[in-house]
Amino acid sequence: MKPWLIAVPVSLLLLAAAAQAETMEGWFLAGSSPANYDIARDTKVLHDGKSSGRMASNSVPKGFGTMMQCVDAADYRGKRMRFSGYVKAQDVKSWAGLWMRVDGPGSPAKSLAFDNMQTRPIKGTSDFVQYSVVLDVAKEATGVCFGILVDGEGTVWLSDAKFEDVPLSVPVTDMGTSKPPTKAPKNLDFSH
Repeated sequence: MKPWLIAVPVSLLLLAAAAQAETMEGWFLAGSSPANYDIARDTKVLHDGKSSGRMASNSVPKGFGTMMQCVDAADYRGKRMRFSGYVKAQDVKSWAGLWMRVDGPGSPAKSLAFDNMQTRPIKGTSDFVQYSVVLDVAKEATGVCFGILVDGEGTVWLSDAKFEDVPLSVPVTDMGTSKPPTKAPKNLDFSH
């Protein structure tokens, strides 16, 4: 697992965003290699008649780019939040995915929860498919960031995105807690 987005402090993401011309209200471009990607509103690639946000590599990147937003956590603390949307992919060579991160206090901010779909990646070429990431927003959370990323070459379109609270019956996708702990160790001798 390469939790790239955890290692990139929010301040660096915001600096990268300031260096990019904003092409869609609320969304900005960041990542470990943002200069190798372009983002734009696309009114020709539609899902159910709705425009999409397009993110495409413009060279052979040596890192990832993300089209993203960050919001204050105040209205979401203590809730289970889902970021979802329909994604179309074209020639994604390495991987792509929706992602969400819950930030806590401190400088740099500590990541309290994170999922970037790296364990269930989007690859290759596909028509619009719905994906989602679900995280709990801790009471001490200070911010929530979310978006779509591409690692390496490829193009993705995101349409009909939603950021909404969901009931606790919806399982979290947090990469650190995706499997519930057991009460005692199991199968230590690998006999079954």
